[in-house]
Amino acid sequence: MLDGAVRRRLEPILNRLGIALANRGVSADAVTISGLCLGLAAAFLISWQYYLAGAVLILVSRLCDGLDGAVARASRKTDFGGFLDIVLDFVFYGAIPFAFIIADPGANGLAGGLLLFSFYVNGSSFLAYAIMAEKRAMTSEVRGAKSLYFTTGLAEATETIAFFLASCLFPGWFPMLAVIFAFLCLYTALSRVVLAGQTFRDRH
Repeated sequence: MLDGAVRRRLEPILNRLGIALANRGVSADAVTISGLCLGLAAAFLISWQYYLAGAVLILVSRLCDGLDGAVARASRKTDFGGFLDIVLDFVFYGAIPFAFIIADPGANGLAGGLLLFSFYVNGSSFLAYAIMAEKRAMTSEVRGAKSLYFTTGLAEATETIAFFLASCLFPGWFPMLAVIFAFLCLYTALSRVVLAGQTFRDRH
């Protein structure tokens, strides 16, 4: 929901940084992989209850997630780069809730499990829609130039990062926050199913 507004504010800065990195020979794939490594390091710290340090690494990791596209635009965009970006994003988004479960299984296990379930459903709806859109040669730049067809929703990257950061700042609230965010993700998936029903009903 907030991704569009955030992208408009950050894109000029990210583009300048992307050009600078590309001019120094840094590849977009290297930035993508660096972002995942930082995200996994954040998950490791969270699992040991170093929540504030984990929050800092989450922010740096997501900076890399924005930078890889800027580097690609400044150098060379590839289908593999787009594939790698989405796969490693999903790894990151699964690792952080799992880290909270490890940090306190008794308090966080049930809510964390529900959250991971909602991520699975939401991610499946997103990818399935993108596949059908590609089959019909549909295009959209509502979230900028992307390798896949992006559908908007109530729970997008900005909301997810905000949830992760809030959980790091107030770890005792994780179960409540996770349940709320899980239902936001399930609502987003349901709205995408409704949209797919309206878009893909006819034979193609």
